[in-house]
Amino acid sequence: MKRFASALLCIAIISSSMLSSSCGKSTSKETSASDQETVTTEPSTIPSQDVTITPIDFSDPVVSDPGLEWQYDISFPDWQDRSMYGANNRLGFYGYSGQGVIYIQPGAGSGEFSLYINDIRLDTSEMAPGKIYSLDISGITRNGRNSLQLSGLSQGVVFVKIPYPTVISGTIQDVGISEDAIRLIDTIISCDVESGFPSAQMAVVKDGRMVYENSWGNVKTYDDNANPIGASPVTKDTLYDLASVTKMFSVNFAIQYLMTKEQITLDTKIVDILGDEFAGNTIERKYYNRDKIPLSENKKMKANITVRDVLRHQAGFPSGPQNMTNQKKLSTSPTDATRKDTLKQIFMTPLMYEPGTELVYSDLDYMLLDFCVEEITGMRIDQYLEEIFWKPMGLTHITYNPMENGFSADDCAATELKPYPKKGEYTDEGLRNRTLQGEVHDSNAFHRMAGVSGHAGLFSNASDLAILASVMLTGGYGNHRFFSQNVIDQFTAVQDEDYPSYALGWWREGDHARDYYFGSVTDSKVFGHEGFTGTLVVIDPENNMVIVLLTNKLHSKVLDADTYSGSMYTTATLGFVSEIIEIGLNGEADKGIWASMAGDIAADIKRRLDKDGITDEDYPRWRAYKAMLETQKRVSS
Repeated sequence: MKRFASALLCIAIISSSMLSSSCGKSTSKETSASDQETVTTEPSTIPSQDVTITPIDFSDPVVSDPGLEWQYDISFPDWQDRSMYGANNRLGFYGYSGQGVIYIQPGAGSGEFSLYINDIRLDTSEMAPGKIYSLDISGITRNGRNSLQLSGLSQGVVFVKIPYPTVISGTIQDVGISEDAIRLIDTIISCDVESGFPSAQMAVVKDGRMVYENSWGNVKTYDDNANPIGASPVTKDTLYDLASVTKMFSVNFAIQYLMTKEQITLDTKIVDILGDEFAGNTIERKYYNRDKIPLSENKKMKANITVRDVLRHQAGFPSGPQNMTNQKKLSTSPTDATRKDTLKQIFMTPLMYEPGTELVYSDLDYMLLDFCVEEITGMRIDQYLEEIFWKPMGLTHITYNPMENGFSADDCAATELKPYPKKGEYTDEGLRNRTLQGEVHDSNAFHRMAGVSGHAGLFSNASDLAILASVMLTGGYGNHRFFSQNVIDQFTAVQDEDYPSYALGWWREGDHARDYYFGSVTDSKVFGHEGFTGTLVVIDPENNMVIVLLTNKLHSKVLDADTYSGSMYTTATLGFVSEIIEIGLNGEADKGIWASMAGDIAADIKRRLDKDGITDEDYPRWRAYKAMLETQKRVSS
């Protein structure tokens, strides 16, 4: 499969002119002396079978490809031009065990030199000046930071190019994930599905390998009236409505890329992107239970809102566009003209609080940022994401509006059964009187944004989403550079000490702030996001790991205005997956731990049933309880 192409296949061969073009300049400027490793004084010699050195033919048609980008594109000696010992001759780069190619070109007239990868000396005696060589280092790479050292160059220069790692095929055994941990996850979801939970799909990428893919249930479980029906099974290719997970992999990815390319900054004002009308067209309005902000003051504050404010959900806007004017006038056949009208409504929307004084999680924030991205790039955000990320990475199962982009309804997991209007949301006139399948569940994304929005609307399978998320671990993919390390660090760091569980858009684990989603045993640096439809992405930099769990928990009977029966199952809690996998990484756990964990979950559900006084064994939470008892029984055997 194309997504699992090896590093050797996914990078293009390079020419002498390309290698020498940067002449000592790095595309990874943020690497500092602190990143360097201590030089080994007596390096071992690498056996010839572990590294393959191949001369590159200049006549190869891909030699002159100008579109290639690199993790590093540098020359030695003195690639950093620093006097600190070792820093000019050594660098760290991201890689994973079992994959990796680097390119070396001794410049014309260059002398002999020594080359070390991970402190292992390679044989460079046959490298001739002016020639280009491909070095397959997959036999000596390691997971995470690797090192390259070029020493003893007597004269001239040596050019080095290093691509980014990709995602290749692997197994849980390759990366040390316990089979018992995976068995528990599989049993929990299987028992839930057998007891009425609609469906799920999961993928795990660790150490640059796709090590786990699975799916459960059918693409459609119930008819419009919540009666069970037969349908085709979910496969690893089935698309799920990502809901708010969209925010990270549309707007956040786009802005992180634009920042890396120096086309935007966090302190750029929204008025400088969208024009003075953003503030000038604001109307007067009093929000419920809020002090009214005078119009002149509201306009002044709005004129000073920055990209940073909006990413932090501290810009002053209400939680969603239901608080915009004319909120009842929603299009049943939305178009790009509908989206333009939505932007006008955002211009008119007054702030609810002074920017920076509160944090209000807001869909409107990401609708606004969507329009900012589109103004800067001159492209609708779905087209931009496809051009910058999806096509270059070979991702074929991620899209907005699936049924307009080559997919059928049955290629997608169904969501809500005949949606009904929530309080203050929309009228019966705009109601979609059908079970939603292949069209975005979020009403604002559908009615106001024609299915293409920065806050919701993306559909994907778990595998493509996991590969896309893995870019947050390295910054690039093959010969495509997306994010600088500085940008990754900035976007995933605490932004306000009063809200340590928030970064720039990303949710952070911090001090057990997101245990419900990320697990209680994860590292504090874990980050990701959740979506209302039952979707979750967990990114764990310490373990070079991405976990994606996609469900359609909303595809279930609605018990009251805010409760879906699917939400009562263990699978719907989502975070149990990262909890179990993290435990499964810590060596060989006692066999009894897995059955004990299943029993603990069952006991928690029973306590909730007892507290609520529920005795009907056909009630969804009772069914979930019995599913966990069955899970405990199966993993005990």
